[in-house]
Amino acid sequence: MTAVPHHTDPAPVGKPEETRLFVFLLVFLFPLLSVVTVAGYGFIVWISQMVFGPPGPPS
Repeated sequence: MTAVPHHTDPAPVGKPEETRLFVFLLVFLFPLLSVVTVAGYGFIVWISQMVFGPPGPPS
């Protein structure tokens, strides 16, 4: 059985593709990740307050 040569080098990426990727990351991905992170933290705090009660001294 003969081994089939595999071409493992990725195709070179041009300047327009890099610019499109940068704009996608800057305009869509980073803001979306920020909103998801803050919303997730708020959800965790909300659920923990439902389980353990609001913060402050016990009444």
